[in-house]
Amino acid sequence: MESAHRTALAKGEVGIREKKPSPTLSDFIEKRFEPWAKARFEKSSLKTWRDYYRVGLLAIKKHKPLAGAALGSITSEAVADFAAHRQSMGLQVSTVNSSLQVLRRVLRLAVEWGAADSAPVVKMLPGERHRERVVTPEEEAKYLVAALEPLGSVAEVLVDTGLRPEECFRLRWESLTWTNGRYGTLLVTHGKTAAARRVLPMTPRVRKVLETRWERAGKPEEGWVWPAPTRSGHLEGSSIKKQHARALKASKVRPFVLHSLRHTFLTRLGESGCDAWTLARIAGHSSVGMSSRYVHPSENAVLAAMERLGGHKIGHSEETSATESTGHALLPA
Repeated sequence: MESAHRTALAKGEVGIREKKPSPTLSDFIEKRFEPWAKARFEKSSLKTWRDYYRVGLLAIKKHKPLAGAALGSITSEAVADFAAHRQSMGLQVSTVNSSLQVLRRVLRLAVEWGAADSAPVVKMLPGERHRERVVTPEEEAKYLVAALEPLGSVAEVLVDTGLRPEECFRLRWESLTWTNGRYGTLLVTHGKTAAARRVLPMTPRVRKVLETRWERAGKPEEGWVWPAPTRSGHLEGSSIKKQHARALKASKVRPFVLHSLRHTFLTRLGESGCDAWTLARIAGHSSVGMSSRYVHPSENAVLAAMERLGGHKIGHSEETSATESTGHALLPA
């Protein structure tokens, strides 16, 4: 007993503590991460939970070497093996990276919540095809001619408002106001973050599209703008996936995803001279840093900004120089 007590004292003096058994990655996901993710995203952003977290978590749990490993024993090499396994299944780089992003989130929260001492580095695979393609006005015109309804109307709203596709799909009649502003406004109530809730003015084209649809629906006071026979009751990305593919084929436009229309709008907005703060408000970005990539001040904009500083009397004018040289102010003749 004395020997055991001395050992315990020695451990305390040098700061050694008995380590708690580390849960497996699968157990941590099922008991802690999934309940947290469901509570956070199922109501605020169902698409984020369904198409991002749930899909990524299923992929992680199916890979037994990783799912069965204790959190404290997972290394960057194990993560790389998981990525290689996903690639061997013939999946695209973007799909593999999506599951890696979910894994990185899980491991970082495990450290934050005290379930693991450290998290391994999770590197994304190179060669991912991003959605950030700008559709030219010529391509836009060809695509809209070939797009059937409701895809054509949805595309016009996206390219004129910069809404995320899921935000557009979830528009409701009670969120539209025909009398505000010049052409009316629409209220975005659901999005990825709190910043996504915002009021946007309608352009003439958006007003025409939505008002025509409203009149054909019998001028309802509430309900989905884009109703569809889906689980949610409104249009989903999967609902118009085939229409989008047919429109691309018929228009012979270089392929893009619907989210590219949002990127196109924001790029055009940035090129028009809009500042990053205003762009962030319109886009529903949670950070101005996300919006700053769309804002590239032209040479004329920089010169105009410098000229506006002239009102602050910065530098030496001819009158100031003359006064300093003679010691007297110049008087009018």
